[in-house]
Amino acid sequence: MENEDQLRAEIALLRDKVAEQEIRLSHEKPAHQRTRRPSSVALWLIAILGIAAMIVAFVTGYMPRQERQTKLVEQAKDDNAQDLLVNVYKAERASGTYQLLLPGNIQAVTEAPILARATGYLKRRLVDIGDKVKEGQLLAEVDAPELVQQLQQARATLEQTRAVQEQANASLEQGRANEQLARTTAERYAALVKLGAVSKQENDNFQAQHSAQKANVLALEKAVNATRSSVSAAMANVGRLVEVESHQRVTAPFFGVITVRNVDTGALVNEGSTLLFRIAQTTRVRTYINVPQAEAGGMKVGTKAVIKVPDLPSKMFEGTVTHTADALDPSSRTLLAEVQVDNKAGLLLPGMYAQVQFKTPRREPPVTVRAEALLIRAQGPQVALVRPDNTVHIQLVQLGRDTGESVEVLSGLNEGDQVVINAGDKVLEGVKVKPTLMKTPGRGPGR
Repeated sequence: MENEDQLRAEIALLRDKVAEQEIRLSHEKPAHQRTRRPSSVALWLIAILGIAAMIVAFVTGYMPRQERQTKLVEQAKDDNAQDLLVNVYKAERASGTYQLLLPGNIQAVTEAPILARATGYLKRRLVDIGDKVKEGQLLAEVDAPELVQQLQQARATLEQTRAVQEQANASLEQGRANEQLARTTAERYAALVKLGAVSKQENDNFQAQHSAQKANVLALEKAVNATRSSVSAAMANVGRLVEVESHQRVTAPFFGVITVRNVDTGALVNEGSTLLFRIAQTTRVRTYINVPQAEAGGMKVGTKAVIKVPDLPSKMFEGTVTHTADALDPSSRTLLAEVQVDNKAGLLLPGMYAQVQFKTPRREPPVTVRAEALLIRAQGPQVALVRPDNTVHIQLVQLGRDTGESVEVLSGLNEGDQVVINAGDKVLEGVKVKPTLMKTPGRGPGR
């Protein structure tokens, strides 16, 4: 401080001398020269004043900071001489399995829409949403008067085709009888012509009649086959309409609960297009999840899972991976997996958001570091390591998954390294320390 005061006094003295010199020069020079630039002496004095100002800035700015830094280094050396006490623990590898938490949506294992299979008007609706139904239970009835008329017409057509078939069969029988008679006559005349009892012309006539009767039988057989096909088609049409008529009674395909009711009594429904109900079997539910590529290798059929839902924080539901896609989705690079869970209590509802937790095996478990051992600095995350000679080394590390209490270290740390816990400002590179190995990391001296 004395040096600073002395410099300030000298600068003030120089400033006064410069002012006196300027006044003296201004009186000595003629009036027409007083507006010219300052003399070389004045310029030299201004330069001296600038240098003096820089010296003052250096003394008042940089030197105090340098003195403080020197004191910190000397203090660290003093602490070094006293062997700074630190708590350390040995870095360990993570377990062979880890907790993987993924989101998913709960769905019913068995779910089906129930569509109208007959066109008409809804005559009765016997169930509503939330109703539990059994397999084969009547859900609704459809009134289809046009279907009844179509069935009556189809049955009449069937009777007509059967009558035509019977007539064709009778004609075939008559044709076969005529063919048999013509054959017998032709055979007789063939024998008589050899004996010379009849003329060759008469024999040729009866042989031609036999050939004509044979052709007639073939034509009648084709007609009978055609009528048989017509009867089969008519019977099929009647059977279809009878089946459709039975669909006027809408029944449950399996045991479950009605989740959607889309129509009311009197509504017009169309065959194959109108959704009447939706039924789901919720005694067992499933959850589809998308597993990231990094975790897909450990996701196998049979892997155990625990499902949690926000609405039931105290409940955990155990499940199993039943199916995987065995291929990644190229757009999201994820593996689709299905987890099934028993839901006999009915607590899990289709459509619920869920968190699915897995214990996934690791191929190469990483080294972990306690969160309180991390040093977050401008260069990046670091840890303070204690070398075999009890000196500190500040090591830059690359971090992975953060589990809260600990953080995975992908590089920069080896298993068995002694890591300082809660390293303070005194734990610097190269500082000599006295480490205390702790089984459970905690706070210790030297902070």
